[in-house]
Amino acid sequence: MLNTITQKLESSTPLDRTEALWLLTEADLLELGRLADNLRRQMHPARHVSFVIDRNVNYTNVCTTQCKFCAFYRDETDPQAYVLSYTDIFTKVRELVEHGGTQLLMQGGLHPDLKLEWFEELFRHLRHRFPSVQIHSLSPAEIVHIAKLSNVSMTECLGRLHLAGLQSLPGGGAEILVDNVRREISPNKIGWQEWAEVMRAAHDLGMQTTATMMFGAGEKPEDVVEHLFRVRELQNEKGGFTAFIPWSYQPGNTALGGEQASGVEYLKVLALSRVILDNVTNIQASWVTQGARMAQIALYFGANDLGGTMLEENVVAAAGVDFRMTQDEIIELARSAGFKPARRTTTYEVLETY
Repeated sequence: MLNTITQKLESSTPLDRTEALWLLTEADLLELGRLADNLRRQMHPARHVSFVIDRNVNYTNVCTTQCKFCAFYRDETDPQAYVLSYTDIFTKVRELVEHGGTQLLMQGGLHPDLKLEWFEELFRHLRHRFPSVQIHSLSPAEIVHIAKLSNVSMTECLGRLHLAGLQSLPGGGAEILVDNVRREISPNKIGWQEWAEVMRAAHDLGMQTTATMMFGAGEKPEDVVEHLFRVRELQNEKGGFTAFIPWSYQPGNTALGGEQASGVEYLKVLALSRVILDNVTNIQASWVTQGARMAQIALYFGANDLGGTMLEENVVAAAGVDFRMTQDEIIELARSAGFKPARRTTTYEVLETY
């Protein structure tokens, strides 16, 4: 099987689901890593490892979805529940700009009272006050929720947000794009086809997006493979995904509980992502969930991007995982692994190399 797979990759022939499953469940870790590393070298011959200076502003922790894997959300009546004011958000974005930041990743829970107009006004203010910052915000689940709450269609909601200043969408809330898995871990969240429809609508508007996967929460290997192929098929339709970001479920403080995926499992999924997603240019290593050393190893298992500096991150931290890295530390991480660090924009335009 390995020889057949190698020959197909060398001839740029896409693998099928059976071959992908074999790589995930039967192939040697280092053999899979070698295949992914070869593809990464072909796609990124300059050996750049990119990152963006960003901040993750969680505008509210109130969420009606109550996913079993999430330690961040609170009920509206919880004493720890909050909604940030516009002033609070502006202060956070101003700090981002002062640090040379170019990307605002704004996400929150599905709040029962925050309608479309609240976000439109906020985005208009942000675009006016901070024109150098790209608003890369709101997951597909948030878009669908805001539309329903505001009694408009999803496409109208997304179009109005785009006109107000929303420039690109993160791929959060994908978890595993298989509905029987989603019903088990997040029964109140949108199904995989609704997630895909938001992405299609964003791509139709000319907005670029990312795609993600959270694995290790009870899915089968076949589900991981199906997720990757669904992302690949969506990318074949519109070509709007700039990057793919897999990370492992963090069980701390969650209702779901369980064990965290091992480093070997993370590297296998990451490498398989590079091999299967031959039409997605960038694969991101998740130092936020894996730590700096594992992220460094991931650069030899198919990853070419280290995501953002994240001046602030609250969702993963709520599960008891709180890795932090400065810009200088990210630069040193890439450089000491033998790569050329490159600061980028949200859309992967290189701003500066080091």
